[in-house]
Amino acid sequence: MNAIANQGAGPGRNQAAGSRILTAWRAEQEAARAGLTVRNDSTDGQGTVMSSDRVGMMEFFHVTPAASGLHVTPDSAMRVSAVFACVQRIAGAVASLPLQQYERREGERELVDNPPLWWLLNEQPCARFTAASSWEQSLCGMLLRGDGFVYLRRNRIGDVKEMVPLPWDGVSPRRVTTDDSDRLNYSISDVRTWGCDQDDMLHFPGFGFNGLRGMSVIQWAARNAAGGAMAMDEYSGKFFAGGAHPSIVLETSGKMSDTLQEQTRNAFAARYSGIANAHRLPLILTEGIKATNLSVSAEDSQLLEARKFGVIDIARAFGVPPHMIGETSASTSWGSGIESMNRGFVQYTLETHLQRIEQELNRKLFRTAKYFLRFDRDAMLESDSDGQAKYYRAAAGGPGSGPGWMAIDEIRKKKNLKPMGGDSAKIYFPPNKPVSAKPEDPKNEP
Repeated sequence: MNAIANQGAGPGRNQAAGSRILTAWRAEQEAARAGLTVRNDSTDGQGTVMSSDRVGMMEFFHVTPAASGLHVTPDSAMRVSAVFACVQRIAGAVASLPLQQYERREGERELVDNPPLWWLLNEQPCARFTAASSWEQSLCGMLLRGDGFVYLRRNRIGDVKEMVPLPWDGVSPRRVTTDDSDRLNYSISDVRTWGCDQDDMLHFPGFGFNGLRGMSVIQWAARNAAGGAMAMDEYSGKFFAGGAHPSIVLETSGKMSDTLQEQTRNAFAARYSGIANAHRLPLILTEGIKATNLSVSAEDSQLLEARKFGVIDIARAFGVPPHMIGETSASTSWGSGIESMNRGFVQYTLETHLQRIEQELNRKLFRTAKYFLRFDRDAMLESDSDGQAKYYRAAAGGPGSGPGWMAIDEIRKKKNLKPMGGDSAKIYFPPNKPVSAKPEDPKNEP
């Protein structure tokens, strides 16, 4: 049997991966009997991997170690604080943005009041998940493994009734081609096993989507960086767990037998090493033994710098400014500082993820250009009172601000406030209407 190699990211569980291979193989056999052509290509274009190909199978099951010698999987990488923080920042930012439905009318867009999908998209997509946790799971799959999957459960007339997030290792996409179509089908193993067409699956791929799978940040960009961080964490933990600095040397002018050396070494370690013995007892040496503290080795002196660079390297792979995950040594290296990096994060990292999600939602939920969904980017200003004040002051327009594009009641609606009512609350200063300091003075009328 051939194992279909999807190089997006490893499941971290060999049993689940083996089940997914078997499911995909059975799907091929059934499709072949039905006269269809099923392809399940890998992202590197190698097609299938034979079970006799040891290197290929190790890559597929993701047991090939990183440069540090440690095996890096999405699960183990999430134990690195920098990886966890990057995924949490991106997923949390997307989950915090409300999704709004718009309708295109005569070249303009209008916000739809009380759209039927609002509850599923913003509050509860299914019984087990809130909307925020659902988006976070989808983004975790996209960033760590290359793809996020959400199943659309429809009623008999085709309306979406539930949106069920699925684990990455429980979904196997496969390409099904006929003479007049080229589509994706999905084999799903989650409590029970079933299949669905691409119209019933929200597939959120990461960067580098090849028509089947996206590219995992961990597997392609941050594998060695995460492995190095894991190795340094382990080294540091063992270093401090020892309690005694390994560069302490016990020396004597006399000659000691091998047995006495071993006994002295063990006695010293038992009494003075370990966290429980740190700074507890004074060091007493007899028989002319002296303790000499060697200078710190180059390996030890570079540990802090290496760990700092590892954080920056992981942040670079995910596209997150280092200051957002606690690394502030290079906070002024981009533009005018942290403010510029925040804008860059929204523009160059977050926007790409939002675009992928919006396009997938629109083509699967509406199948028409009349309606579309869009994340409310303005919600990012919610916690920035100074930024909100500047933005809404410019939006309302008026003296000192120039032409505006929002009325007072529109601004109050965004802030969940009751409308003021009256004509004055509905007026803003469009570009073709100059601002008048005293409307009652005929001399100032336009």
